[in-house]
Amino acid sequence: MKAYSHILNSKKKKKKLFSVLIDPDKQDKNSLLKIIQTAESSKVDFFFLGGSLLTYDNLNQCIVTIKKKSKIPVILFPGNTMQINHKADGILFLSLISGRNPEMLIGKQVITAPILKQSSLEVMSTGYMLIDGGQQTTVSYISNTTPIPSNKPAISACTAIAGEMLGLKLIFMDAGSGAENPISLKMIETVSKSIDIPLIIGGGINSADQARKSCEAGADIIVVGNAIEKNINLITEISDAIHNV
Repeated sequence: MKAYSHILNSKKKKKKLFSVLIDPDKQDKNSLLKIIQTAESSKVDFFFLGGSLLTYDNLNQCIVTIKKKSKIPVILFPGNTMQINHKADGILFLSLISGRNPEMLIGKQVITAPILKQSSLEVMSTGYMLIDGGQQTTVSYISNTTPIPSNKPAISACTAIAGEMLGLKLIFMDAGSGAENPISLKMIETVSKSIDIPLIIGGGINSADQARKSCEAGADIIVVGNAIEKNINLITEISDAIHNV
């Protein structure tokens, strides 16, 4: 089953999904193998792969290692046009709809579209929304955009509605890597009730309880990266919490 079909079917059945976010820059082979093994045993649904900056050429090797050791789908979560690899299963085709930088709204997408058109990657158009997580993140700096204030759920809801009306298939609200604060439950609930397409939540989630509450508030997919790098056991704890909602 294609990734997007699986996401839609899970949403219809009110089943929540869990994605482990892997930044190729931060992984040596041993740590990556441990993450893969733990994710497999914990029945993680997806690997999201990418980062705001990739200073080392590890993306291809990272994908090859995951594909050899796991059957979990690998979805590219690209920080720029260089982070495309045909060995992955799919890609989040991101449009940064929370900002007003035209390069991130449509400019970079024009460059990558013909490449993706010729690839076998499943392309999932995604409205990407940065939410203030308490500190400036690499994403906001690199993209030259201002995150939506954390106490403005109405702005987030209107932005997500616009993304859905423009034909985007997913909405991804992200507080950013290493965020001090996760996205508020009120904001998640407000946005979730405003749209019909699946809602992805990431950034600042560092416990199974936070992940569970985010799902109960309306998140369809939870994405965790930084916290797992610090404590690999969170993969099992968060996966169990999400899948039992």
